[in-house]
Amino acid sequence: MIAVSTPAERTAPGRSTRERLKATLRKKEEALSPRVLRRTLEELKAIVDPRVSEVEGGRRAMGVASWYAKASQEERRDMWLLMSEQFVADVQKTKAAQAQYAAAVGTSDEAVAEVRLRRATVSPRRRLLQRFSAFTEGIRFLVDLRAEMLPSLKTDKRLQALDVEMEYMFSTWFDVGFLDLRRISWDSPASLIEKLIRYEAVHDIKSWSDVKNRLDSDRRCYGFFHPRLPDEPLIFVEVALLDSIAGGITPLLDEAADATQVHKATTAIFYSISNTQAGLRGVSFGDSLIKRVVETLKEEFPRLRTFATLSPIPGFRAWLGKNAAAALTRLDDKTRLGLGRALGQDVPTAAGFLAAVEDALNLPERSPVRHMLLRCAAHYLGQAMDDGKPVDAVARFHLGNGARIERINWAGDPSAKGVKQSYGLMVNYVYDLRRLDRHRSMLAEGKIPAAGDIEHLYL
Repeated sequence: MIAVSTPAERTAPGRSTRERLKATLRKKEEALSPRVLRRTLEELKAIVDPRVSEVEGGRRAMGVASWYAKASQEERRDMWLLMSEQFVADVQKTKAAQAQYAAAVGTSDEAVAEVRLRRATVSPRRRLLQRFSAFTEGIRFLVDLRAEMLPSLKTDKRLQALDVEMEYMFSTWFDVGFLDLRRISWDSPASLIEKLIRYEAVHDIKSWSDVKNRLDSDRRCYGFFHPRLPDEPLIFVEVALLDSIAGGITPLLDEAADATQVHKATTAIFYSISNTQAGLRGVSFGDSLIKRVVETLKEEFPRLRTFATLSPIPGFRAWLGKNAAAALTRLDDKTRLGLGRALGQDVPTAAGFLAAVEDALNLPERSPVRHMLLRCAAHYLGQAMDDGKPVDAVARFHLGNGARIERINWAGDPSAKGVKQSYGLMVNYVYDLRRLDRHRSMLAEGKIPAAGDIEHLYL
């Protein structure tokens, strides 16, 4: 597996590959000389040569992958640039196909013209990626390549074309319908359990006794696998089986707690969903992922009626730091006066409020400061949008899959990580299987689905 590392940042992109391919000398910041760059381009073009078979194209791709494995970080970057800049759709053919389609709209030739336009706009880059996927380790190679490339997108926009093409192809190759869902238990191979420990991204696994607790009789853990990556889980889903919606993570991670009588459980709590492959960032596995786990659980435990998450709110503290002043302006005079008294100020200020919530876990239940923090969290989750989507990444995932915001939990995660992310707050999202489509429609119309108790907290 190729290690993910961040290349040295540059103040500005250098010469394009078009310029470098015509040159005779390289500049000092360029890894490959023009001669080697031209040779590398010819090897890439040979992979997509229409005269060779899929098998031969895959063999040639494997040869390039072998070179890549030994290449330096900057040499690899030059190959990314070649793939991004040199394998583009033919501009003249695209323009001609667009003109033909425009002329054919409304006629009997429209469908044929549309097919020609679609074919003209497909870049050779897509064919190149398909050929790389043909050899045994090809998909593994491409996923690792994208993971390694992603940090460079911030400093070199020229790589975006390759990135978008890879995201599109991965969305097809890694459709949930093609993935294998497997239960992971304490009896699973040690190598697989070790990967669960390594990839856990929500609540760090601290020991073997910790992971054994998460695989106990009242828990279920599932991994999604791709046929071409049979030993490499793409996603882990951890579930606790309870008799009510959980309000805090501490009891779920308590190794000394007694196991629930699972066949009496009515509620499944998804308390950790971890993507393991950085190279699949942006690939949406959609609500089918949750549905498949739900269907598997219902088959084993017919009494289950409620399917909910216990989720972190990772972006809340950072958002509040920037928006506290605006939140205070939304308060009515009476509420503002009460909050000011609690802060020891005539008029509550953002600085005073933010200082007070630093010790959030010790705020009394009736504290106006505590109530204001809950209101801000509700506003962040249920009202704050960016480009029509919830600003919080976890909220974006669950709400996009048809869930609704159900409840905000005070001190849900009192760990240092939980306090750092969200002052210890956690949130439950509920998956009501009868209303998933309705909730997605609401979100598409700019309204975030939320329970009444959440809406009453809005600023």
